[in-house]
Amino acid sequence: MIYPLPKDHKFSVHVCPDLSGLNRFGPDVEIVDSVDYTLNPDRVEFFYKAVRRFLPDLKDGELQPGHTGVRPKLTLEQATANDFVIHGKKDHGIDGLINLFGIESPRLTSSMAIGEYVKALSGVN
Repeated sequence: MIYPLPKDHKFSVHVCPDLSGLNRFGPDVEIVDSVDYTLNPDRVEFFYKAVRRFLPDLKDGELQPGHTGVRPKLTLEQATANDFVIHGKKDHGIDGLINLFGIESPRLTSSMAIGEYVKALSGVN
């Protein structure tokens, strides 16, 4: 993934080449009050402007929508920060349950430090 993030993440998108040889653009950061998976046509111009930072010759109509989703955050402030929380038995009292909140990919799937921490919390050798 390529992260050309300005200071304010609200004005950027990620670029990720996929296995078919195409590039996927997104996600972006948009604060929402409710979960809605419909494609917001008001975001089209935002994506063209963001993608043209990489591909300045991109013509209108050349982008195709892929999918929509909602990335949960712990607080509104964390929508543009990358903080996360890990809760174990000390936090909720349930033996063997470990919650990982606000950890976005690729950190959740690629962080050895998080894996080692979770292993230590679980008591597994």
